[in-house]
Amino acid sequence: MNTSVDPAFPDVEDAVRRALAEDLTPLGDLSAALVPPDCRATGAIVARRSGVLAGTPCASEVFRQVDPSVDVAWRIGEGDRLEPGSVIAIVEGPLASILTAERTALNFLSHLSGIASLVARWVDAAAGGAFIWDTRKTTPGLRMLEKAAVRAGGGHNHRASLSDRVMLKDNHLLGTDITSAIARSRELWPDRIVHVECDTIEQVSEALSAGADALLLDNMEPDVVREAVGIARSFGEEGGKVPLLEASGGITLETVADYAATGVDCVSSGSLTQAAPALDMGLDLDRVDP
Repeated sequence: MNTSVDPAFPDVEDAVRRALAEDLTPLGDLSAALVPPDCRATGAIVARRSGVLAGTPCASEVFRQVDPSVDVAWRIGEGDRLEPGSVIAIVEGPLASILTAERTALNFLSHLSGIASLVARWVDAAAGGAFIWDTRKTTPGLRMLEKAAVRAGGGHNHRASLSDRVMLKDNHLLGTDITSAIARSRELWPDRIVHVECDTIEQVSEALSAGADALLLDNMEPDVVREAVGIARSFGEEGGKVPLLEASGGITLETVADYAATGVDCVSSGSLTQAAPALDMGLDLDRVDP
């Protein structure tokens, strides 16, 4: 398993605890209580569609919290490609415990694998022309898990919280200007990246002169993005600092290749986490007599 894409365990543990509380409050699993306690089962978690796997730490933690005696043996790791029929894991243990954990584990796997699969399609479409970035448009309470799924799909993470960097968007500039806002940011947080959203070429020039660390080229057509990249490079050739250049706003899977070819460093989209369809998978069980 590629542990570099795994989320931190406290985030996994907390998300699983909350998910199981949704399922088991207030009386527990009534249906599983009908299963004789000595019944055991083995089964396979199987992909129904092609995609990229993510969420295995969450699924393992679901089974652990429900019943530590359930054994989960992963055949495929985080970030690996799946085909229809791929056996992802073998599960073995008390039937009642497996039934209780089944849907919660599959929910995590399907949701996070869906994100990883969509991100992989964007990465493939960009063809190395630019990194693919996520955004803060994540499911409340699941951000770190979804950002790990982005990494599993070959993408990269933008800021994880509002404390990570100074991000000056159009609404932040309603009462000030780019130059003043950057200067004030340097005074208050000299060690933080200052990232400025630019809607026009004029804003690009101002942000460059003010010393921004990163520019978000927002809702620009590819030709305008290419012009902004040229201005930034010329600024660097004249001795100025060339910031990281990000294209965002209205970009789709069909157009990401055009934006990746403009010379920007990265392309970001909230759709990677907001609009990814779940990847269908199931748990096929067989009863094993004691």
